[in-house]
Amino acid sequence: MRREVSGYSSSVRPVVRYGVVGGLGALGSADVLIKTVRAAQNCKPTGGVDIAFEQRHFDDGPGIADEDYNPIRRKFYVYDVLKGMQGKVENALVPCFLSHTFLSEITPEISYNVVDIFDALLDHIRGKYPEARKIGVLTSSYVRASCLFEQRFEGCAEIVYPDQVVQRDALMQAIYGPSGIKSGHHGSGCLQLLLETCDNLVAKGADIIVPGLSEIPVLMASLQSLTPVPLLDSNLIYAEYALGHDRERERHSFKLGVLGGVGPAATVDFMRKVVSLTHAERDQDHLKIVVEQNPQIPDRTANLIGNGEDPSIPMLATCQRLEAEGANAIAIPCNTAHAFVARIQPYIGIPIINMLTAVVDHLGAGNESFTRVGLLATSGTVESRVYHDIMSSSGRETLVPAPEFQARVMEAIYGSRGVKAGYVSGECSEHLHAAIDHLLENGAEVIILGCTELPLIELDPVRCQHVTLLDPTEILAHSCVALAQ
Repeated sequence: MRREVSGYSSSVRPVVRYGVVGGLGALGSADVLIKTVRAAQNCKPTGGVDIAFEQRHFDDGPGIADEDYNPIRRKFYVYDVLKGMQGKVENALVPCFLSHTFLSEITPEISYNVVDIFDALLDHIRGKYPEARKIGVLTSSYVRASCLFEQRFEGCAEIVYPDQVVQRDALMQAIYGPSGIKSGHHGSGCLQLLLETCDNLVAKGADIIVPGLSEIPVLMASLQSLTPVPLLDSNLIYAEYALGHDRERERHSFKLGVLGGVGPAATVDFMRKVVSLTHAERDQDHLKIVVEQNPQIPDRTANLIGNGEDPSIPMLATCQRLEAEGANAIAIPCNTAHAFVARIQPYIGIPIINMLTAVVDHLGAGNESFTRVGLLATSGTVESRVYHDIMSSSGRETLVPAPEFQARVMEAIYGSRGVKAGYVSGECSEHLHAAIDHLLENGAEVIILGCTELPLIELDPVRCQHVTLLDPTEILAHSCVALAQ
């Protein structure tokens, strides 16, 4: 199924794909995986679920149980695994509370949804235990010192931790000690240490207890029956929340992909217009943009009107690289290239924003009802009739220059003193003025500068004061900014 939205189409995937980041605690990650699979079988989401588990070798070294632990290696590991899942999943789970101390540094660089374990816990506690006033937390000394639970549960309940001696000698030993869960021990020794820690939290007034270590729920079946207050299965809560979370997915920071180099100066002009059209008070308010400036893409016009090499595959490969870099949509600041968009759109999973459709929408949104539209463009764009077809479907007539004036347009673009050669005034300006005057004499009510290099040419404002010139590059930039917002 495909959905048409504002001039572009996007695929709707029938199956939702989830990824689980393993290796941060092998047993805890595996427990989350198993519970995600079981939860998917129970809730049977519409369309089905695919679950991928990626666990690489990761040796965190000594000191993970300490307050002064340095998480830098873990940070790079999490980023690398999440980046590797890009394009393969729509949602990812990171079953490691320690990693959530730095996850906000990573998620802006990931194009898909990384489910927040604290959002899952807060949603569950507010729904099931709204009267809880004190929440006992079993977590590592590093996470405890980071005050992450206090920050994320602010306004929900008071956070209480075990006494320091219990934290060190019972909880940390139960997880990280030589006979702890991380070493593969699940016997009565670990269980007794965890129960001792839970009793300490209950004595401090905890109404419920939240495991902030993914290894603790591995022993949940034994622990829950022995604790005097509810002990939450944080791994199961995380899994169930993630499966339902896709229906109300967080809006992530939009990233625009730009297929550039067709031509190079037009790409720079497009970028400048995106920046100038974005309402921003600081750097962080601007759009995230990933650009591949690929001037080696074969000339579009040469293919459309002659025997030039087909640019379809290089354009598709560039779009696929932009998609792999996390782009949510792609802009191509080249009118002629849009003759090839229909060929490549089915092979990528993100939409190409159609500049030609945006121009028609812009005409329809104006106060004046233009019906005779002049087109100044490359001969490839003219002969492909992409503008003719889209204008005709909107009830408008497209006027193009007579052959001798079309030759002058091509000279303004491709000539030795044309805009592609770096000139923006002189001969190229005179050629463009002559073509504009010619279209006006033949009844054009508005003129599209239908090659993205043409708006770069300097025109005499006096000679153009009685004509409306449309700049598709600026209109495309408007569409991209609007889509991001």
